[in-house]
Amino acid sequence: MTTTSTLSGRDRAILRAVAAGGAELALGIEPDLFLDGRCCSDQSAAHQLVRAGLIVAATLGLVGERVAAAISPAGQDALGSALLVA
Repeated sequence: MTTTSTLSGRDRAILRAVAAGGAELALGIEPDLFLDGRCCSDQSAAHQLVRAGLIVAATLGLVGERVAAAISPAGQDALGSALLVA
């Protein structure tokens, strides 16, 4: 599982992109992340960030539906601490 102490540069970049807005999750067991309408190139990292609770769906939806994505308070904390370390 991804934790704030193990965030890679790519993890931080994905979190920053989601925080900037325009991110969506296609809901399901392993939600797929879309950034500005395009599929995130590292779905494995996106899945880990969702499982770790750092990226969340901003609204409820049905399986397969795309909904807005946001970073959670834990994601904001992770991004803030990662910026201090980087």
